[in-house]
Amino acid sequence: MKTLRALVTGGVGFLGSHLCDALLGEGYRVVAADNLLTGRLANIEHLRNDSRFEFVEKDVCEAGEWGAFDYVFHFASPASPVDYAAHGIETLRVGSYGTFEALETARRCGAKFMMASTSECYGDPLVHPQTESYWGNVNPIGPRSVYDEAKRFSEAVTMAYHRYHRVDTRIVRIFNTYGPRMQINDGRVIPNFMWQALRGQNLTVYGDGSQTRSFCYVSDEVDGILRLARSSDLEHEPVNIGNPTEFTILECARQVMATTGSASEIQFEALPQDDPKQRCPDISKAKRLLGWEPKVELASGLKLSLEYFRRVVAEKERVA
Repeated sequence: MKTLRALVTGGVGFLGSHLCDALLGEGYRVVAADNLLTGRLANIEHLRNDSRFEFVEKDVCEAGEWGAFDYVFHFASPASPVDYAAHGIETLRVGSYGTFEALETARRCGAKFMMASTSECYGDPLVHPQTESYWGNVNPIGPRSVYDEAKRFSEAVTMAYHRYHRVDTRIVRIFNTYGPRMQINDGRVIPNFMWQALRGQNLTVYGDGSQTRSFCYVSDEVDGILRLARSSDLEHEPVNIGNPTEFTILECARQVMATTGSASEIQFEALPQDDPKQRCPDISKAKRLLGWEPKVELASGLKLSLEYFRRVVAEKERVA
């Protein structure tokens, strides 16, 4: 039986490294490519001695041969508000030049291509929950636009390669995902709350905390991604993969305090510009096409993540 080969760009990041683990677990040979702008080698330390795994320190935006693969997973991009605010130009580059290069690799070797898109394509949505047919409500020149528009452009490029070059493409719109290997200071809800709760600080809630999010544990997210990658070639348009159970930010803060046993209090601050009021996926399409829906509830996922966040907080405090 042939051993399948997969290229994962951004393979040292939070989600990319978990994807590498899952592919290796299914018997693939995996090349993880990353320029380490936001990825961390610690995320793949456990793979150092796996002969089926190779790490290549390389920027996907650079032209060149990447080898022959059966699958190309394009997951390279800063994805947290802190990272894409600091690296706005790089975020736009990897969503444009990087997407072209990854698609060219897939085209040359006849590989299946998976593009990691985002719920940010929906912006501050006027439709709730968000279906894939909704075109979104995005500010194209706001502070978040470097990420939102990079991903929207990536989707357009991916569909163009499917239509004009017949590349077998998939687009996954990823909703809020959490779990071990997240950066503790990346500006996303759960790492922020974990950091503050484990240090006994007040938890910062922006606005009045009534804005909503849905949180998908990383193992569920990766399962959905792989099901989409392996699916038939009948679906090339975006598919939402996320948890449809909706929480207010205030409810999430209280859940984190309960999980950590923290006696912290809530501190309210002004809502950032273009912060979406509601974000929740309609996963009817994923259920129908893939037989997929998430299994891990927020309370369970937080418990599964707690030891990792405790260790990271302890390491940060020791260094400080």
